[in-house]
Amino acid sequence: MEKIFDNTEVAFALKNNTELNKAYYLFKLISSNALVKIGTSLTNFAISTNLPVKGLIKSTVFDHFCGGVTEQDCLKVVDKMYTKGVSSVLDYSVEGKETQEQFDHALQMTLRTIDFAKERAAIPFAVFKPTGVGRFFLFEKKGENLPFTDAEQQEWNRIVERFDIICKAAYEKDVLLLIDAEESWMQDAADDLVLDMMRKYNKEKCIVFNTAQTYRWDRFDFVKNTHAIGLREGFHVGFKVVRGAYMEKERARAEEKGYPSPICATKAQTDATFNKTVTYMVENLDNKIALFAGTHNEDSSYMLMELMTKNNVPHTDKRIWFGQLYGMSDNISYNLSNNNYNVAKYLPFGPVYDVVPYLIRRANENTSVAGQTNRELDLLDKELKRRRTR
Repeated sequence: MEKIFDNTEVAFALKNNTELNKAYYLFKLISSNALVKIGTSLTNFAISTNLPVKGLIKSTVFDHFCGGVTEQDCLKVVDKMYTKGVSSVLDYSVEGKETQEQFDHALQMTLRTIDFAKERAAIPFAVFKPTGVGRFFLFEKKGENLPFTDAEQQEWNRIVERFDIICKAAYEKDVLLLIDAEESWMQDAADDLVLDMMRKYNKEKCIVFNTAQTYRWDRFDFVKNTHAIGLREGFHVGFKVVRGAYMEKERARAEEKGYPSPICATKAQTDATFNKTVTYMVENLDNKIALFAGTHNEDSSYMLMELMTKNNVPHTDKRIWFGQLYGMSDNISYNLSNNNYNVAKYLPFGPVYDVVPYLIRRANENTSVAGQTNRELDLLDKELKRRRTR
């Protein structure tokens, strides 16, 4: 397989020198674990005490990792990326809400992104988080099969209704829908809900996608079992396959509560679970299955490319998508697109302060994933040097 991800001219074709330098210094800051921890504490303190830091946040991490405050703001970024064949997934990235009004607002925002996607080839997917439309506590309680109070049952019924409203809108408007995964102790209830949505809306083709976080050692079997249900009952199954985003929290809770960790013991085991899951899905592509491979890992991306070649799957087959986050791994996204693969960037948006929890996770992810930030820095440095010597 030709190594294409080192081509920085393709990777950064949309960035001018000022933008490249800004990205370089941002990743330089993020590369320091101590600075990320201090910055997180200072940001949370500044917001809680109403210090005027919105402009600083917006001009640094927000502009790098987010498309804008509103979906309209994102269009400039969406259209720019699409000139190079990279699609967008508009992601209303407001987290940690607790009230019914906030959940109804998230519902309306998700429906708006579906409407946006219907009108634009550049936005093939919509997305939402289960806890964006209902309280975490209720997902947790439902997953543990604990009885609801009457009030909680009514609240849960409203969560189910919001799921159905979103999935029905995606089905009627023919927009693919990714449903994100979260912490393992709330995920069983979310998985059951997503399975019901697949049964209902994936009869003709895959519209609704669940998410498998493969740092969980049980997710390969989960994907296979879900696929078996789909084959038995006659509906298509879609999965976004990722490594995962809650590892430290998962291990800490398992240790605190005294149950076996749901997380793979090593990075190598996680990689193997990811690769095995993706391999199974590609080899079963003609059996009512669809894949969105969300990865910043070059080796896994090359592996998927080789799998497609081995199984005679065209680069442009719409049942397979590669995905990365906006602001990261442009060398993967744009070089894949340059070779005619289907690629989409997650493009978060929302009010600056409301998106801060998402931004903090991105900063922490870049410091915790071995080599991620250094790889970004090396590529940016390589492109800056190339431009100076051309």
